[in-house]
Amino acid sequence: MRIQNKHYTSIWLTDEDELQIIDQTKLPYQFEIATLKSNSDVCRAISSMQVRGAGLIGVTAGYGVYLIAKNFPKQKNWKQYMREECDKLLKTRPTAKNLSYALEQQTKIWQNAAHDEALPKLRKKALELAREDIDFCKRIGEHGKEIIAKIAQRKNGQPVNILTHCNAGWLAFTDYGSALSPVYTAFNENIPVHVFVDETRPRNQGASLTAFELAEQDVPHTLIADNVGGHLMQHGMVDLVLVGADRVTRSGDTANKIGTYLKALAAHDNHVPFYVALPSSTFDFSLYDGVKEIVIEERNARETEYVTGYYHNADKEKLIQEVRICPEKTKGLNFAFDVTPHTLITGLITERGITEANEKAISTLYPEAKKFIQ
Repeated sequence: MRIQNKHYTSIWLTDEDELQIIDQTKLPYQFEIATLKSNSDVCRAISSMQVRGAGLIGVTAGYGVYLIAKNFPKQKNWKQYMREECDKLLKTRPTAKNLSYALEQQTKIWQNAAHDEALPKLRKKALELAREDIDFCKRIGEHGKEIIAKIAQRKNGQPVNILTHCNAGWLAFTDYGSALSPVYTAFNENIPVHVFVDETRPRNQGASLTAFELAEQDVPHTLIADNVGGHLMQHGMVDLVLVGADRVTRSGDTANKIGTYLKALAAHDNHVPFYVALPSSTFDFSLYDGVKEIVIEERNARETEYVTGYYHNADKEKLIQEVRICPEKTKGLNFAFDVTPHTLITGLITERGITEANEKAISTLYPEAKKFIQ
C-alpha cells in the first residue's frame, strides 16, 4: 500500500538481506524504518508493538527464525539453540495464532536438517509466509468487497458506512490487511465507502494506524471515540461492522482487540451485520469455546495510565509527548483482547470465501478442522 504515494509492505528483506520494518510505535507522528538484526530485536519488536497485528506478527516470527539460524554460533548445539530461541519468540504475544502458525512451519525445517542445509530453506519459507499473507489478504478483499457492493446497491450510490475497531489494515499484515482489505478493494473499484474509525484505547491503534492508512489511501473516514459506535448504530448511521481477529476457534468464537465484543453486542441489538475478516493462519481448530480456552494477553498497565501524542512547540516543531491521564495512586488493568461469541457474528470473511460462524460451516470450508470435532 502507499505512504506518501510510494508503495510499501510492512516488512521486507533488503537486497543486502537485512530485515526491515515500519516502526509502528512512531506512527502517525514519524515515519521511521527499523532494521532487525537478531532474534532479540525481533522479540522486542513484537512485544513492544513496533510490529503488531496477527498476520504481521506471524510473518515477523517467520523471518525471526531465519535470523536465528543466520546468527547460529557454531560452537552450540544446533537443535537445542533453535528450540530455545524459538521459544523466546513464541512467548512474545500469547493470543495471536499466526505466531505459532509461522513457528510451526519453520520448525519443520530446522528439526529435520543441519544448519547449512536449513538456512536457505528457512529464508525461502519466510519469504513464502510473507507472500502467502499478501495473497490471502488480497483474496479476503475480493470476497468482502461483494458484501459492500450489495449494500451499496441498496443505498443507490450513497456511501456505505463501515465501522471498524483497532487496526486490521495493511500495517497489521504484510499488505492489504484483513478487515480493511474489502474497504480498499471496494474503494479502488469506485464503490462509495466511508469508515468510522474507533480510536481503540488504550494504545489508540485506530486513531494512529487505521486513520493513518485510510488518509494515505484517500479513503473517506471519521475518527470516533470508542463508545460512540452504539449510538451510531441506534441511529442507522452504520451499515456494516468489519473487524479483524487474532485467534478464531472452530466454532467461530473470535479473539480480537479489547472492545470488539461490545461492538458485536451493539451490532446484534441494532441488526447491523457484523463480519470478522481473517486468513486461515488465524484459525485455531484445536479450540472450540473461545471464552474458556483462548489465552488473553494482559499487557503492562502503564498503557492505560498514559497516552502519547504530539504537539507543536513555540518554534512550531512537532514533539512527541507521553502524559499521564489518571492520579498517581491509580493503577490500571490492561487486557489486550476480548472474545466475541460466534452467535454474535454474521459471518467470517476468509481467503477461501465467506462462511457462517459455526463449527459445521467452518469445517465445510476448512475440512482440516474436522479431525478436531468430538
